Amino acid sequence: MPDDSLLFLNTAIAICGIVATITWLKIPPVFALLFGTFYLGLTTTVGAKDTPKAISDGFADVMGDIGILVTFGVILGALLTVTNTMQRLVEAMLGLFGERSIPYVVAVTLSSLFTSIYSDVLLVLSAPLARRLGPRLGPRGRALMGGSLTAGIEVGLVFVAPGVAAVAIAGILDVPLGQMFAVGLAVGLPTALLTTLAFGVLLRYMKWDPERDESAEDTKSGEADEARRARPAVGAPAEVPLGPRTRELPLLLAVAPVLLTLVLIAGGAIAATMSVDPTALVFLTDPVVAIVLGATAAYALASRVRPRDEINGAIATALTQCGPILVLSGVSGSLGFVIEGSGMAEILGDAFTSGFLPPLLLVWIVAAVLHIALGSISVAGITAAGILAPIAGNLDAPLVLVALAAGSGALFVPHVSSNFFWMFQSLLGFSTRGTIKTHTIPMTLASVISLPIILAASMFT
Repeated sequence: MPDDSLLFLNTAIAICGIVATITWLKIPPVFALLFGTFYLGLTTTVGAKDTPKAISDGFADVMGDIGILVTFGVILGALLTVTNTMQRLVEAMLGLFGERSIPYVVAVTLSSLFTSIYSDVLLVLSAPLARRLGPRLGPRGRALMGGSLTAGIEVGLVFVAPGVAAVAIAGILDVPLGQMFAVGLAVGLPTALLTTLAFGVLLRYMKWDPERDESAEDTKSGEADEARRARPAVGAPAEVPLGPRTRELPLLLAVAPVLLTLVLIAGGAIAATMSVDPTALVFLTDPVVAIVLGATAAYALASRVRPRDEINGAIATALTQCGPILVLSGVSGSLGFVIEGSGMAEILGDAFTSGFLPPLLLVWIVAAVLHIALGSISVAGITAAGILAPIAGNLDAPLVLVALAAGSGALFVPHVSSNFFWMFQSLLGFSTRGTIKTHTIPMTLASVISLPIILAASMFT
């Protein structure tokens, strides 16, 4: 067995090299992760002979867990956008709860019901709605709406399955998806609500200056028209243009596919907890079956109101969007396999169980540092999961809370290296300074607020 210090040094070089090549050399994360994994395998006991096999096995292991789930989850989200379900549901809830509840309605809806919609697309869809509703809340209304969008979209992304990052992290750490949904929702909903509430209070003490915090164009011309507000930023995903609808689905029917999916996944988690296992129930509540049934129902409903070529275009766009996440998740699984084979898992396990800090707090710190360095929530959360996967089962905490702690840390301090940061700025009409106030601060609040919730949950498990 190699000297522990040399093993630790090579692992540190591999991980720091991954970070450096992504941030400084601007190499795509997939290449950086793969090169770092090769380096670690070749410089440890895994060796030249077994490194390729470990990489292939790790990739296959993760893809077997999440491939169908991510693919059909993103397809379900794309089909919900075709039927305009998200905007219609938010507006219906506003009519029910009133204008003062707008930020909380948006945060709850985006973080629970629409996590299957890819985060960039969800931002493109919800930004015009936020800009239209913001002025109703007063001079800081657009800022408050920006914070609620951040809380809803990003909290749902990392905590609540079938959010892409939540599914990927759960797959890498072998967390049952039904458990990830149920516990993630229990953490995510209060996080989204408390973040929106805390940001609203904090906003009263922050000096919001429209001339400096909103874009110059908006300051001079007032509210821009709807088409300009919905224009995607550089790097935003391509959208399939929607033609005139022949008719609208009843709202409850339009929402039914996502409700079906979530009810089945949650039902499977409840059945597993109660040790109820009739064959038909086990089959129907399996997450793969649930997500496929939901996507199929969404396809059938969308076919009633949209042309077939438009639906197929939306599905093609969804498949393009989920590809990078799938590959990134698979390569992170490869990194985890190589770390385990190198013997580094034992050293990491000792460090995480030394008692110096609670294991979940250490998980949070790892993900937070990676996010600050890498600038991407998904990349940080998935990479942290890949590093932690070999030791996650030995930590004195349930795997689902390890996954949620990684997601919580991955929310910490988003900044200018994130593509989402610039999309948010463009679509909401903020300056860079305004985006830091309305995106970086609420995201950091969500990270800090969710951590004690997760730590508290660990005390009852």
